[in-house]
Amino acid sequence: MQVNMKNVPAYDHHVLAYCTTVGGRLIQKRAGRVHDGRLSIGMSVLMPAGHEASWEGDFPASTRIRIPTELIARAAEEVGGDIELLNNFGARDTNIECFARLFADELGKPPHPAQRLIVDAVSCAVVVHLLRNYNAFDAAIDTGPPSLTARTIGKIMSYIEDNMQSTIGLLELAAIAGVSRFHFARLFKNSLGETPMSYVERMRIERAKGLIQQGRLSLVDVALTVGFADQSHFTRRFHRHMGCTPAAYARNMGLRLQPRR
Repeated sequence: MQVNMKNVPAYDHHVLAYCTTVGGRLIQKRAGRVHDGRLSIGMSVLMPAGHEASWEGDFPASTRIRIPTELIARAAEEVGGDIELLNNFGARDTNIECFARLFADELGKPPHPAQRLIVDAVSCAVVVHLLRNYNAFDAAIDTGPPSLTARTIGKIMSYIEDNMQSTIGLLELAAIAGVSRFHFARLFKNSLGETPMSYVERMRIERAKGLIQQGRLSLVDVALTVGFADQSHFTRRFHRHMGCTPAAYARNMGLRLQPRR
């Protein structure tokens, strides 16, 4: 997008832009510095809150991640360390590239049960990455304990089991564990060998298999009972786990499915 000297007021939030096309020459004046260069696919621009800016030139298309200042402040408080995000122009950061693609891919899908967990987890990963790598202070981040206790794991599993039909988020799981959500996903994986998102979906598929075997519900009702928004998404995720569709799974077991009422 061609920009003729545009003055931009200070944001009340942080912005992380990941370039998805090649741009021409671009000049940014921000936070007392002038950046002059070309942005191309894979580069990113970090614009912390609180600084006016001016732009001139050709800004490429980008995926923009809006980061509330409260989220960064809360993360700094919970994981330890001071925080002052630095303006960054044209960084090549494979982690940011991965985060941006995950966001774009996930938010481009229809809503599904694991979506909130995925977005929460990626959001936390972005924040911790910025704290570690784009901070004016040397953030000595407290990583906390290496894993969750057996008792805590049991409480989390019970919560997931009891709330299978609902949307489950990282924040409530972290609260049950009594740890920061910025640590929870790592602790969960260290303890169980898989991410919270993977575990929740696997449990939903296991519950679905049991319901299919009981033969009392239609596939649509099975999908809704285990927390999937619709049958088509349930069918895709079931196939990914089991290598066949729910209908084929029932046929292979010699089961007759109920029609939807």
